Amino acid sequence: MTTIADFAVEKPDGSKLDLAEKKGKVLLVVNTASKCGFTPQYEGLEKLYQQYGDQDFEVLGFPCNQFGGQEPGSSDEIAEFCSVNFGVTFPLLKKVDVNGADASPVFDWMKAEAPGLMGSKQIKWNFTKFLINRDGEVVKRYAPQDAPERIAKDIAKLL
Repeated sequence: MTTIADFAVEKPDGSKLDLAEKKGKVLLVVNTASKCGFTPQYEGLEKLYQQYGDQDFEVLGFPCNQFGGQEPGSSDEIAEFCSVNFGVTFPLLKKVDVNGADASPVFDWMKAEAPGLMGSKQIKWNFTKFLINRDGEVVKRYAPQDAPERIAKDIAKLL
């Protein structure tokens, strides 16, 4: 059975992050954007990270420019924007595609494990979230409009 531990992703500097290193942690994986109506969710995601980070919980942000060109910046620009405007300290990874031929394999896997509305495997917009349990399995998919605060109870159950 495939789990998130079977994937590696790129950090902004181009080095690899083997997600097997995250085994045993509860993860919230999010495709993010800096110029989106949902961008203020960075604040709520950071609150979750601060609230549960010492309990083996982590947020992984994947900037994505596929929806309305809402993440045009470089990795450095994205990191600075998130830090200055929302105090983000959780990991932001290299910008990825989440749909299409060039989609990140980890997003293809998560979409297959937790399809969206009416079985759709496509991600519809920025700030789609996937909750991963300690065994590396996708537990739930959340729509962009699902505020991070509403996910807290589901995270707490897994911790």
